[in-house]
Amino acid sequence: MIIITGAAGFIGSNLTGFMNKSGITDIILVDDFDIGSKKKNFNNKIYSSLIPREIFFSWFEKNHDHVDFVFHIGARTDTAEFNRNIFDRLNLSYSKQIWASCCNYKIPLIYASSAATYGDGNFGYTDDHEIVKKLQPLNPYGESKNDFDKWVLEQSATPPFWAGLKFFNVYGPNEYHKDRMASVIFHAYNQITQTGRMKLFRSHRPDITDGGQSRDFVYVKDVVSAIFWLFQNKPGSGLYNLGTGKARSFLDLTISTFHSMDVEPAIDFIDTPIDIRDKYQYFTEADMSKLRNAGYCENFYSLEAGIDDYVRNYLNGSRYV
Repeated sequence: MIIITGAAGFIGSNLTGFMNKSGITDIILVDDFDIGSKKKNFNNKIYSSLIPREIFFSWFEKNHDHVDFVFHIGARTDTAEFNRNIFDRLNLSYSKQIWASCCNYKIPLIYASSAATYGDGNFGYTDDHEIVKKLQPLNPYGESKNDFDKWVLEQSATPPFWAGLKFFNVYGPNEYHKDRMASVIFHAYNQITQTGRMKLFRSHRPDITDGGQSRDFVYVKDVVSAIFWLFQNKPGSGLYNLGTGKARSFLDLTISTFHSMDVEPAIDFIDTPIDIRDKYQYFTEADMSKLRNAGYCENFYSLEAGIDDYVRNYLNGSRYV
């Protein structure tokens, strides 16, 4: 039996779908299942039970003998939320409790960390454990993820295998419910559909052109493929980056979205809002050497191929995995 928290969310529902396609159906889905906008993410999946996150630990205590692996993907991911109590409860305390349970019951664990832990990138984007204490995230969400990573690295008691995955800019199907926190591709598609144009933030740095701001955009299909490989192979425990290893510009992303929609590009540049300008990341790029050295050798979708698959096979028609 496998547990997936955050199973009604974006990455969690894609992981569940990947498990189903791989022949795994004895899955316990954990989440807040009362959110109507998430129902289509899991209503076509095959699973054993839906367990509300509020009662999960009491269920886990009674049923842990049947559990083989835990994927803790659930989290509060709003980077514009500044109520630290929310992150302390959902991202830190809840995660610590899952870790403790997996230690006690000797169950392997993969959990979701985030590239938001890297802040402005002053210490680079390597998943080296030595830099974790030095990192300075730019928002409470990133701080909560880094606080948990730091806490994990201090623990003497660990699950038999564990991996904390620093997701970079993930995009793809089943993110319809995420509203403003959905990917840039999702917002570009909707903006182009409505207006025929796309607005991008202007660069406020002389060394970077407008639209030249870059991120490591990674397709969710690649993300769940890598997670599944870690689940099957269980290499050395630790923190792992999960991006493509290649930064691409917002201009590249936007032009690719226009092309996949068969629309001529029309782009306007607007000022980055003052309240986020000093916290704006101009560049992220995952150092993928640790995962590659561990043995993961699958190719990642190029930005163009990922966007084309997402737009033509999912966004056109609002289809789900």
